[in-house]
Parts: sequence; C-alpha cells; structure tokens
Amino acid sequence: MTAETLTETAAAAAAEPKRAPRLILTGVVAALVLALDLGSKAWAWENLRFLPKRVMVEGFFQLEFAFNTGSAFGFLRSASWSRIFFIAITIAAVIYMVRLALTLPARFISGYMAVALIIGGALGNLHDRFFRLLGGKHGVVDFLVFYYWPGKRWPAFNVADVALVAGVILFMIYLRRHGAALDGAARR
Repeated sequence: MTAETLTETAAAAAAEPKRAPRLILTGVVAALVLALDLGSKAWAWENLRFLPKRVMVEGFFQLEFAFNTGSAFGFLRSASWSRIFFIAITIAAVIYMVRLALTLPARFISGYMAVALIIGGALGNLHDRFFRLLGGKHGVVDFLVFYYWPGKRWPAFNVADVALVAGVILFMIYLRRHGAALDGAARR
C-alpha cells in the first residue's frame, strides 16, 4: 500500500459512523417490534380466541384468531417434528442476524433496521413456539386477515410476520444498493 492509499483508508475509517450507536438502535428497534408483537398477540389471545371474527373494513380487513402450529401458510403443520425444526431454524437465524449486525458497515443504517425487524419478528414467533399452547399443541397466534380480491383472503398473520417480511425486503434493497460495502466489510 502506498502512503496515499493509507491516508484515504484512514480518512474513510474516520468518516465512518461509530458502530455502537447503530447496534444500540438495532436492539431498541428489535425490542420494540418484539413488544408490539407480543402485546398484540396477548390482546388477540384474550379478545379473539373462541369468538367470531371482527370485521374492520368489509371485504378488506378483519381480525380473526388463528392458531398456527406450522409456519407460513400452515407449512409443516401436521409434522410431529415441526416445532423443534422451526425453533432450531429461528435460533440459528437470530444468531446469524446478530453476527451480521456486528459486521455491517456503520454508514448504512438500512442494514441495521432490516436486521432489527428480522430479529424482532423472529423472536416474537419464537416466543409463541415456546410458550403458546392450545389444544395440547404449541403454535403461533395469527389474527390479521386481509382480502386481496373480493372473496379471496390472505392467510392470517401477525405483527412478527409483517416485521420479518419488511426486514427481508429492506435487506434485499440494502444488498442491492450496498452489497459491495458488505463484501468489503466481510474481507476486513
């Protein structure tokens, strides 16, 4: 390396925001997502379970309790090993996201927000898989139902699912715009 390259590298490092505030923000956002998810599921458990649906906007949005022992769209609902499988996958994903947050370039906050949404959503559904029990089975509380076409409803979901999907989309945008910076950080 030449002296000029070293000077440019040092200047770039000095201009880079500190990582610690980004990590704190990531933790706060993940905790807020988790709190919102758990609070909304507790409300749904108490106010929607065993009761008829609550139509909020006719033909568009309703609140309806659903207990999902599988994953998205009820995938692997009847498999006896699905709970352990989803718990293991979720724990691995959260660990990966935490490690990723520790290496993200600090100058791009969108990567940290994506990780926070994914972690918060994953922990919300993980909590349910550990502690929610209905009819002798563990599962996840879903209660938000939207219609995408007259008479065609999307399967019920929850706040954690919204956070997970938003986090993945935001992370894909982040990778598209800043993937080279992430590659550079991984090499250091």
